[in-house]
Amino acid sequence: MAINFNELIRQLGTWKFWKEFLIMTAGMTVGAAAVYYFLVPSKLIIGSISGLSIVFSTLLAGIGINLKVSTMVLIMNAILLVLAWLLIGPEFGAKTVYTALILGPLMDLLAWIKPAEELLAPGQTSVMGDPWLDLLCFVLMLSISQAILFNINASTGGLDILAKIVNKYLHFDIGSSVTVAGVAICCTAFAINPFRLVVLGIIGTWINGLVVDFYTASLNRKKRVCIISDSHDEIRDYIINTLHRGCSLFPLKGGYSFDDKIEIQTLLTTDEYSALMNYLKKNQIDYFITAGNVSEVYGRWNSENKKRRPAKGKASQNSVSSGKSSAE
Repeated sequence: MAINFNELIRQLGTWKFWKEFLIMTAGMTVGAAAVYYFLVPSKLIIGSISGLSIVFSTLLAGIGINLKVSTMVLIMNAILLVLAWLLIGPEFGAKTVYTALILGPLMDLLAWIKPAEELLAPGQTSVMGDPWLDLLCFVLMLSISQAILFNINASTGGLDILAKIVNKYLHFDIGSSVTVAGVAICCTAFAINPFRLVVLGIIGTWINGLVVDFYTASLNRKKRVCIISDSHDEIRDYIINTLHRGCSLFPLKGGYSFDDKIEIQTLLTTDEYSALMNYLKKNQIDYFITAGNVSEVYGRWNSENKKRRPAKGKASQNSVSSGKSSAE
């Protein structure tokens, strides 16, 4: 336990920690603005914890218990975080704890800075004057928030936690889990909203899923790179000892010249691919490259735990430098 505490202290002193802290706060501010200015006034129930909080807050107000939506969001996120700790495990992540718990306070802060009532026309309950426009603005802003957080391995909490629980115990894939959890939350809106608004919320949940899937696929995209070059030893050394990635070497024969060649295959992030291309151009290495996008990677390949490897000398043309190019 002392080791973990010391590691936490060490992380607090790093620029990476404070940079991600600021990014998470900025991302959640965008999400809080989407909820406070577009979701709450129009009472649209999108498949999210914020939408479910609107339902419970409205139902409680009907029996004389006045509880702000922001307070309900905080309570429900706290409950879900406890369930996540018990049902998913403690490694769920401190980032999700932080982002989930600041949503309510951020909504209160926005209400203090610029109350939503000041943006509403007299007699209107929609900031944009049309529930469809409110829906589109909410989905766009929320998707931006989620994309920012997913890019640094964080989440907005709430529905993400519920989806992970569904994924673990009902064995749905994560996309289906988000859909199931979101639609279930939307259906609770029948208690306070007319049929039209409930259907609007379900459509919004579907659109949100599509947009988030697009951003998630884009942010998680890797490059599968195939390189043919007479300088394959130099390129292999750069990939392993500078980029700290695995690669595989395959012998091949040219169909035109019948010359024996070596093809290097590796899996890189977009930044690493750019670094590789810059290295090849800077050193004026003659090469032939094909590159394709890979949206899903399984196995031991990990962008955060790259191990530095000592150089082992040049590999022979028929050897394989790493048999786990897609797993390291």
